[in-house]
Amino acid sequence: MRAGRRLAFDFGTVRIGVAVSDFHGILASPLLTLLADDLQLRERIAEVLSEIEPIYIVVGDPKHLSGQVSEKSQSALEFIGVLRTMTQIPIYSVDERLTTVTALKDLQGSGHNARAARGKVDAVAAVAILESALQQEKLTGKIQGEVV
Repeated sequence: MRAGRRLAFDFGTVRIGVAVSDFHGILASPLLTLLADDLQLRERIAEVLSEIEPIYIVVGDPKHLSGQVSEKSQSALEFIGVLRTMTQIPIYSVDERLTTVTALKDLQGSGHNARAARGKVDAVAAVAILESALQQEKLTGKIQGEVV
Protein backbone atom coordinates (compact mmCIF):
# COMPACT_ATOMS: atom_id res chain seq x y z
CA MET A 1 0.00 0.00 0.00
CA ARG A 2 1.09 3.50 -0.75
CA ALA A 3 2.08 5.61 2.25
CA GLY A 4 -0.14 8.57 3.06
CA ARG A 5 -3.28 9.45 4.91
CA ARG A 6 -6.72 8.83 3.43
CA LEU A 7 -9.88 10.83 4.11
CA ALA A 8 -13.54 9.77 4.09
CA PHE A 9 -16.78 11.74 4.13
CA ASP A 10 -20.20 10.43 5.10
CA PHE A 11 -22.34 13.09 3.43
CA GLY A 12 -25.73 13.91 4.87
CA THR A 13 -28.05 16.84 4.35
CA VAL A 14 -27.73 17.79 8.04
CA ARG A 15 -24.29 16.52 9.08
CA ILE A 16 -21.15 15.36 7.28
CA GLY A 17 -18.99 12.84 9.08
CA VAL A 18 -15.26 12.89 8.44
CA ALA A 19 -12.75 10.11 9.12
CA VAL A 20 -9.02 9.82 8.51
CA SER A 21 -6.52 6.99 8.27
CA ASP A 22 -3.06 6.85 9.73
CA PHE A 23 -0.09 7.40 7.40
CA HIS A 24 0.26 3.67 6.67
CA GLY A 25 -3.43 3.07 5.91
CA ILE A 26 -3.86 0.64 8.80
CA LEU A 27 -6.32 2.43 11.08
CA ALA A 28 -9.33 4.62 10.35
CA SER A 29 -10.46 7.04 13.05
CA PRO A 30 -13.32 9.53 13.36
CA LEU A 31 -12.04 13.06 12.81
CA LEU A 32 -15.01 15.39 13.13
CA THR A 33 -18.60 16.09 12.16
CA LEU A 34 -19.41 19.13 10.05
CA LEU A 35 -22.80 20.81 9.71
CA ALA A 36 -23.97 20.67 6.11
CA ASP A 37 -25.59 24.11 6.31
CA ASP A 38 -22.52 25.79 7.86
CA LEU A 39 -21.80 28.97 5.91
CA GLN A 40 -18.10 28.25 6.41
CA LEU A 41 -18.34 24.62 5.21
CA ARG A 42 -15.99 25.03 2.25
CA GLU A 43 -13.41 26.75 4.44
CA ARG A 44 -13.62 24.01 7.06
CA ILE A 45 -13.18 21.32 4.42
CA ALA A 46 -10.24 23.25 2.95
CA GLU A 47 -8.65 23.35 6.43
CA VAL A 48 -9.07 19.58 6.77
CA LEU A 49 -7.59 18.96 3.32
CA SER A 50 -4.65 21.22 4.11
CA GLU A 51 -4.01 19.64 7.51
CA ILE A 52 -4.41 15.99 6.46
CA GLU A 53 -2.97 16.18 2.92
CA PRO A 54 -4.73 12.94 1.92
CA ILE A 55 -3.58 10.79 -0.98
CA TYR A 56 -7.22 10.13 -1.84
CA ILE A 57 -10.76 10.81 -0.62
CA VAL A 58 -13.69 8.43 -0.38
CA VAL A 59 -17.27 9.63 -0.16
CA GLY A 60 -20.11 7.31 0.77
CA ASP A 61 -22.73 6.65 -1.88
CA PRO A 62 -26.05 6.04 -0.09
CA LYS A 63 -27.68 3.67 -2.55
CA HIS A 64 -30.91 1.85 -1.82
CA LEU A 65 -30.54 -1.62 -0.30
CA SER A 66 -31.37 -2.97 -3.76
CA GLY A 67 -28.27 -1.23 -5.12
CA GLN A 68 -30.28 1.34 -7.06
CA VAL A 69 -29.24 4.99 -7.01
CA SER A 70 -31.15 7.05 -4.44
CA GLU A 71 -31.97 10.76 -4.14
CA LYS A 72 -29.31 10.92 -1.44
CA SER A 73 -26.84 9.51 -3.99
CA GLN A 74 -27.45 12.58 -6.12
CA SER A 75 -26.75 14.85 -3.13
CA ALA A 76 -23.53 12.95 -2.44
CA LEU A 77 -22.49 13.42 -6.08
CA GLU A 78 -23.12 17.15 -5.77
CA PHE A 79 -20.95 17.18 -2.64
CA ILE A 80 -18.23 15.35 -4.59
CA GLY A 81 -18.54 18.10 -7.21
CA VAL A 82 -17.78 20.66 -4.51
CA LEU A 83 -14.77 18.62 -3.34
CA ARG A 84 -13.59 18.33 -6.94
CA THR A 85 -13.36 22.16 -7.14
CA MET A 86 -11.16 22.16 -4.04
CA THR A 87 -8.59 19.47 -4.83
CA GLN A 88 -7.03 17.47 -7.63
CA ILE A 89 -6.47 14.29 -5.62
CA PRO A 90 -8.50 11.19 -6.54
CA ILE A 91 -12.04 11.06 -5.13
CA TYR A 92 -13.90 7.77 -5.02
CA SER A 93 -17.61 7.16 -4.56
CA VAL A 94 -17.95 4.08 -2.32
CA ASP A 95 -21.10 2.09 -1.54
CA GLU A 96 -22.12 2.94 2.02
CA ARG A 97 -25.30 0.94 2.51
CA LEU A 98 -25.98 0.38 6.22
CA THR A 99 -22.89 2.24 7.50
CA THR A 100 -24.95 4.72 9.55
CA VAL A 101 -27.03 1.91 11.05
CA THR A 102 -23.85 -0.03 11.89
CA ALA A 103 -22.22 3.08 13.36
CA LEU A 104 -25.23 3.78 15.57
CA LYS A 105 -25.27 0.19 16.83
CA ASP A 106 -21.52 0.38 17.56
CA LEU A 107 -21.96 3.60 19.52
CA GLN A 108 -24.92 2.21 21.46
CA GLY A 109 -22.93 -0.94 22.15
CA SER A 110 -20.20 1.18 23.70
CA GLY A 111 -22.65 2.84 26.07
CA HIS A 112 -23.78 5.96 24.16
CA ASN A 113 -27.50 6.67 23.92
CA ALA A 114 -28.99 7.53 20.53
CA ARG A 115 -29.53 11.21 21.32
CA ALA A 116 -26.00 11.74 22.65
CA ALA A 117 -24.51 9.75 19.75
CA ARG A 118 -26.25 11.81 17.07
CA GLY A 119 -23.27 14.14 16.67
CA LYS A 120 -20.78 11.26 16.54
CA VAL A 121 -22.61 8.74 14.40
CA ASP A 122 -21.74 10.45 11.10
CA ALA A 123 -18.00 10.46 11.85
CA VAL A 124 -18.20 6.81 12.90
CA ALA A 125 -20.08 6.04 9.67
CA ALA A 126 -17.25 7.77 7.77
CA VAL A 127 -14.86 5.38 9.56
CA ALA A 128 -16.85 2.42 8.20
CA ILE A 129 -16.66 3.89 4.68
CA LEU A 130 -12.91 4.42 5.00
CA GLU A 131 -12.34 0.96 6.49
CA SER A 132 -14.12 -0.54 3.48
CA ALA A 133 -11.83 1.36 1.11
CA LEU A 134 -8.71 0.45 3.11
CA GLN A 135 -9.68 -3.23 3.11
CA GLN A 136 -10.13 -3.24 -0.66
CA GLU A 137 -6.87 -1.38 -1.13
CA LYS A 138 -5.04 -3.95 1.01
CA LEU A 139 -6.60 -6.91 -0.81
CA THR A 140 -6.50 -5.70 -4.40
CA GLY A 141 -4.27 -2.64 -4.50
CA LYS A 142 -7.28 -0.63 -5.70
CA ILE A 143 -10.16 1.25 -4.16
CA GLN A 144 -13.54 -0.37 -4.60
CA GLY A 145 -15.67 2.41 -6.00
CA GLU A 146 -15.99 4.80 -8.86
CA VAL A 147 -13.46 7.53 -9.46
CA VAL A 148 -15.45 10.72 -9.64
